[in-house]
Amino acid sequence: MVQSFQKWLKYSFRKTETRLILFLSIAVFFIILIVSITSYETSKSVLQKELNEPQQQMLQVGMDFIDKHISESDKVAIKVALDTNVYRFLNSDKQNSYSNITEIYQLLSTLINSSSYINSIYIYDLKHDSFVSVPQGFSSRKSTFFDSKWVDVADEFGDEKMIVKKRSVNDGKKYDRSEVTLFRKIMIQGEFKGIVALNLGYHDLFEPFNSPDMANLSTARFIIDQNNEMIYSTSSPSSPKLNTKAVVSAISELNEEHLGDIAYKDQQLLVSQNISPLTGWKYVSLVPQDSLLAKSKKVGHVVLSVSIMALLLGGVAIFYINSIAFRPIRRMKELFNIGNKDIDHHDLLHLETLAGELLNNHAQLSHMIHKVRSEASAKFFSDIYHNNLTNSREIEEKCLGYFQETSNKPLKVAIISIDHFSHWSDQYPSSDHSLLKFALANILTETLESYSHSECVDLGKDKLLIVLHPSSDEKLLDSKLKEALSIVPSLLEFSISIGISSQKSDIGSLAEAILEADTALGNRLYSGYGSLLKSEELTQWDSRKLSMVSKVLDHLREAIDTGDSERTSSLIGQIIEDIRGSRLNPERAFSIIKMINDRSLRIGQDEDKGRRKEKDFFQYLHTFHIDDVAEFLTEQANDIIQGNLSIRTSKESLLIEKMIEYMKDHLDEPIGITEIVDSIGISVSLASSIFKKEMNETIYGYFTGLRMKRAADLLVNTDEKISDIAIKVGYQHENSFIRAFRKCNNITPGKYREVFKSKREVI
Repeated sequence: MVQSFQKWLKYSFRKTETRLILFLSIAVFFIILIVSITSYETSKSVLQKELNEPQQQMLQVGMDFIDKHISESDKVAIKVALDTNVYRFLNSDKQNSYSNITEIYQLLSTLINSSSYINSIYIYDLKHDSFVSVPQGFSSRKSTFFDSKWVDVADEFGDEKMIVKKRSVNDGKKYDRSEVTLFRKIMIQGEFKGIVALNLGYHDLFEPFNSPDMANLSTARFIIDQNNEMIYSTSSPSSPKLNTKAVVSAISELNEEHLGDIAYKDQQLLVSQNISPLTGWKYVSLVPQDSLLAKSKKVGHVVLSVSIMALLLGGVAIFYINSIAFRPIRRMKELFNIGNKDIDHHDLLHLETLAGELLNNHAQLSHMIHKVRSEASAKFFSDIYHNNLTNSREIEEKCLGYFQETSNKPLKVAIISIDHFSHWSDQYPSSDHSLLKFALANILTETLESYSHSECVDLGKDKLLIVLHPSSDEKLLDSKLKEALSIVPSLLEFSISIGISSQKSDIGSLAEAILEADTALGNRLYSGYGSLLKSEELTQWDSRKLSMVSKVLDHLREAIDTGDSERTSSLIGQIIEDIRGSRLNPERAFSIIKMINDRSLRIGQDEDKGRRKEKDFFQYLHTFHIDDVAEFLTEQANDIIQGNLSIRTSKESLLIEKMIEYMKDHLDEPIGITEIVDSIGISVSLASSIFKKEMNETIYGYFTGLRMKRAADLLVNTDEKISDIAIKVGYQHENSFIRAFRKCNNITPGKYREVFKSKREVI
């Protein structure tokens, strides 16, 4: 039978369910046990605090009364120490002056008679070992003064001015009479001269501590000094006799705690104590607490018994429920067969592994889908913005794929652009650019979270894009956008502008919304940095041409060539004010500003590192305010004037100018470096060296750049075939022209014409 029981026990514990139930049972048992103990300790603490409160009050009353008497006695001692006759007594070599002793005696008698608790007063002269006291009178040495054993207290003062201690007083009649004596140090001009000793009535002083009210509240009461020596003790008549030394030793372990427990002869005593701030004495009361805690112990035992019963009932319930609750799991275990591999029929741990694998695979797949979807949607927006995706059917299909839940909801598109982008690029290292744009995207996504259709997408360079769903109250959306405009400068220390489209009915109008937002963003040229530019609020732009621009540009070129800085600044200011006043379409305004460069400044026609700033300016011209444009053009024009003055007499510069003029005159001819160099009559190697030194670019590269600029102008402003344009810029084969154009502009001629013509048609 024992073997069969052991076999059953071994078989049962092989099951994870059984081990789990056993663990839960033990855990519940210990939880209930801890609760029971905690309940007992809590009730004990509450009872002790309730019992301690009246003890503390009565101790405080007695302590205050005794401290008051001691404090008044100390004032009497101070009065004696400061008396003139005492001063003469301590400083006089002749101490048996009758008048002096008489005056001191009368003073001490008066002080004793006016106090109900001062029995006698001594004045001790350290230097002469003499005493003046009441009632003893004057003694010239210790041997004739019968109560002189206390004089060694002089060594105990240290830095203290007053000491109060219990001692045995010898009055010449009775011995070993206990009294409390207050000793006060007498200092004269910083020198320890003597001691005033006041003998206080022992029973009169401690009478409040022995009141009937306190006797009813506690078993015993003690007063213990700083050295853990008993000063006074009393107990109720019904209390058993206590070993004071053992009690004092136990109390000393409590240190300065006001409440505690001590064990004494199988009794638990509650200790309440107060410490006098005047004397440092401990006022202690002891109360037996076994009878008080008997009911709490009984309650604790009952709770423990109930908890054990509850534990047994819970165990029975757990076993019963286990047989039913685990039935579906056992069925699942039978269904989870991995190939022909047998599964342990006694354990369900493999279910956790299988479920974990399924959940882990699902989480990885979900994360991958989210990541791929985010990247695909970002590329989708970027392709639409850069006109790499123009087929409306393809756009609609991808919209339904990426934004199936919101495809039929109205939307707005916001394009965010970093202001003064060339300055921003120079201000921060290139390694920080992606990090700053990531931070900017996070700020925008978080600020506009409640309105966003998609995450914020980086369109490259200065721009980001986010699709928003309109609010019923447009002011709320506007306030969020303005909040983003204010947060970015405070956190990232640069400003942005936001162009926002009008509301579109569904995601199918996404391309139109992106174009509207980008067009609205162009109005930053007039509105300034940190602007919220709404498509529907833009005034009608003036698309007419400024008839005087070409003539003014000729004058500007002439002013720069002649070195007239004042006239140059005036002409640039005139052009900028005409643009501002006419409220030209931003694209038209940008083209006029670029004409100033092409016809007058010629910035960017060399690759000198010192000119990179100027090239970046025109590349990111759309990120500038018109005032900064005017300032920059004026500054660059003045720099060119100064540069021209320094190189005007340079022979190499004249040769280079002749070569450039020859290139411009023969753009449509299939000429090479040899023909260009022959036009100035020097060798090819010398010409290449001079050109590279002055222009920081090869002759061939510069000539190719001129051809590509001419080709770009013909692509945008004419409808000629690409093959005809290739011939006009000196290429006999169309393929050679296409390769050269793509290398220079990172785009094919056909795509370049499509992009810029579509933008011009929209504008």
